Amino acid sequence: MKIAIQPVTTSTGQNWQVSLDRQRVLFHTETEAREFVSTLQRRITAPHTLPTQQRIAS
Repeated sequence: MKIAIQPVTTSTGQNWQVSLDRQRVLFHTETEAREFVSTLQRRITAPHTLPTQQRIAS
């Protein structure tokens, strides 16, 4: 997943945009945007366990 942070000007003023591939999320401050990206990256890189498949008794 490509993640990018950039300043953008909207009708409400200066904001920060986080792009996640084709999805975009706006934040009021650069700090909020960077905290969001940091949390997202921690979650992406966290170890994940796959559920075990349960067999159905016949």
